[in-house]
Amino acid sequence: MGNSKSGAVSKEILEDLKLNTKFSETEIVQWYENFKKQCPNGRITKEEFQTIYSKFFPESDANTYAQHVFRSFDTNDDGTLDFKEYIIALHMTSTGKTTRKLEWAFSLFDVDKNGYITKSEVTEICTAIFKLIPKEEMEKLPEDENTAEKRADKLWKYFDKGENDRIAEGEFIQGVLDNDDALRLIQYSPLK
Repeated sequence: MGNSKSGAVSKEILEDLKLNTKFSETEIVQWYENFKKQCPNGRITKEEFQTIYSKFFPESDANTYAQHVFRSFDTNDDGTLDFKEYIIALHMTSTGKTTRKLEWAFSLFDVDKNGYITKSEVTEICTAIFKLIPKEEMEKLPEDENTAEKRADKLWKYFDKGENDRIAEGEFIQGVLDNDDALRLIQYSPLK
């Protein structure tokens, strides 16, 4: 089974990825060839992922955020991403549908993977997001979101929850879909 030894992506994985992503067969095959060059054993470790991810944020400390992104896509909890998990990660963070991206965002914020998000988890992810923001952009942030704690507080208020309450996935997705400001607060987009 599998394709860890051969040089081509298996038909099953190829068909599954064509069905579940917007990538074409040609794109998937090209991604696979690059993946095999960078990861000859067919798996990418958290450290390798952090190195790759950090290249997208050269002016920032992306390690903490990259660790959370990695955790959210390591669906089988084996400490590595295989090709399929890696492509799903690329798809979800770049071209995925809004609802699917929010499902992923929920898994990112659900640090302990218990199916709920708490205020402390929101603060933890907001802290990781803040490490991505270059200093010169920090100075331009609104007063009520110029620290990770303020951003977490502002986001938490949109869900109308108490300090010790928790949010289920459906509630999170609906809350973010209903509020553009909440959508902006759960991510970091570099200033153009």
